Amino acid sequence: DQGGECDLQDQAMAYGHAKFNRFEENKRAVTDKNMGPLVNTIMTRCIHCTRCVRFAAEVAGVDEIGATGRGEDMEITTYLERAVTSEMSGNVIDLCPVGALTSKPYKFNARPWELTKTESVDVMDAVGSAIRVDARGPEVMRILPRTNEDVNEEWISDKTRFACDGLRRQRLDRPYVRRDGKLQPATWAEAFAAIAVRVKATTGARIGALAGDLCAAEEIKALKDLMQALKSPHMDCRQDGSLLGTDSQGNRQARQSYLFNTNIAGIEQADAILLIGTNPRWEAPLINARIRKTWLRNPVRIFRIGPAHDLTYPVDELGANPQILSEIAQGHHAVFQTLKDAKHPMLIVGPQAYARADGAAILALSAQIARETGMIGPEGQWNGFNVLHTAAARVGALDLGFLPGPGGRTTHGMIEAARSGELDVLYLLGTDELPSYDLGQAFVIYQGHHGDRAAHRADVILPGAAYTEKNGTYVNTEGRVQLGRRAIFPPGDAREDWTILRALSEHLGAVLQYDTLEQLRAAMLQDAPHIAHKDLAPANPGADPTIWTRIGEEGAIDGTPLKAAIHDFYLTNAIARASQTMAECSRTYGRGGMTMAAE
Repeated sequence: DQGGECDLQDQAMAYGHAKFNRFEENKRAVTDKNMGPLVNTIMTRCIHCTRCVRFAAEVAGVDEIGATGRGEDMEITTYLERAVTSEMSGNVIDLCPVGALTSKPYKFNARPWELTKTESVDVMDAVGSAIRVDARGPEVMRILPRTNEDVNEEWISDKTRFACDGLRRQRLDRPYVRRDGKLQPATWAEAFAAIAVRVKATTGARIGALAGDLCAAEEIKALKDLMQALKSPHMDCRQDGSLLGTDSQGNRQARQSYLFNTNIAGIEQADAILLIGTNPRWEAPLINARIRKTWLRNPVRIFRIGPAHDLTYPVDELGANPQILSEIAQGHHAVFQTLKDAKHPMLIVGPQAYARADGAAILALSAQIARETGMIGPEGQWNGFNVLHTAAARVGALDLGFLPGPGGRTTHGMIEAARSGELDVLYLLGTDELPSYDLGQAFVIYQGHHGDRAAHRADVILPGAAYTEKNGTYVNTEGRVQLGRRAIFPPGDAREDWTILRALSEHLGAVLQYDTLEQLRAAMLQDAPHIAHKDLAPANPGADPTIWTRIGEEGAIDGTPLKAAIHDFYLTNAIARASQTMAECSRTYGRGGMTMAAE
């Protein structure tokens, strides 16, 4: 319930006890409404402020909450009493001043004064929303938004808010070693010994490492240093198989080639937007809300190349064939002139485009369009070239250079090498979204916090900490460095991830040269000095041709239509797949047909 944080309750307490009650009429009672699996209703409390109605219509862009009747017969309800289909519906809970709308999963679980409150950042997508983690004892009870006008304003997505029950289920709380074909509980010493035997029996050239989507920068840096100490060039953070940050030869490209350079708040200045292979409503709901806000306030034209989705604002559909980019880049399409005439044009390249086999060519054409239409202004001014990430760990890993070294293999290359017997050991750091776990006879080490898909294939499991259980650094899609803070401790024998890698390095004879978090963060600055600048979005370096002519790689574009990168918004990572609330949302909204849960 909303006791202890109800605006109306606070007003009544401040006013004091009334000596007289002049209300003699019958008090009205209203039937509670169905708003889906997330929002609980006690509509007798409703005072008809219409905050929820205005949020749904103006911010979420889903006109599914409204009022019926007049006077004392007025009631707030949903369209045909169906569940609200917005990915941001939970924000009406924060807006309701009287407790008529409350959190259904959190209902009667705790009181506000029982909770320990910790400020942190979200990892469900790459936006890096500011959040507050409320915990009681060893459990996260709920997650609420914090105001950050440059990133998420005062909103968060439903996955950010409600997936926290997944932190209590399917957790890895002890090491495991595969014996006689079955994973058996083990001590840390036994797990490290099993790894040491296999690693010391091979060479660095036959060892690979992959970093997942929910990792903090600290453990990525530690794993990179460990791989380098073992003389292995095979490491990659791009589970989706893209070539962001490098060309096909492995040469590093400028940081601006994989950032959301306009900045999230800068979207509000745009007057023409080209969406290339992205569905921001599912990939980044807060960015989608910004685009809608821009459309409501400015006369902005929005074009899209990709499969059709309802994005809560009008879009000029250009089809799903990416070859239309060539026409636009050459100035043979009307969109080219619209972008060129705009004062602040921008484009957004999403995972539907850059994660394809021809993704590097699509990126190169997108950069050409940005150059030719004047999207990239002088230093410190407008920059309209944007790459939208969906993984919270991706930009930080790219910044730290967790990429194949000279002669190193990419994600797909390591999977194929493991399958063919060319890799003996593969280290998976929270990698639960690989396209395939058919890794042949390779010895697989999985370090993570949930018993998801990768853990099923592992030969050794090392239990790590989830994002609420460790202090970590995250870099969002616009390149903003933010700190996540520990709210609770990991369960059982699980440990913070960088400390696991530090302890393992001693058993492998490749000791990492830091013993504290402060020393590790100092070492991170050697690879990425900008990590020292917290909560600052990078400025536009200007139209430097050495940057903007080397994005992606020229090549032929396949005429195959772009396809959706996310098939179920509610089940995109290990935490969400372990959440009963997210599973219920998936069933309710009919998006569970293509899910890939651990089972």
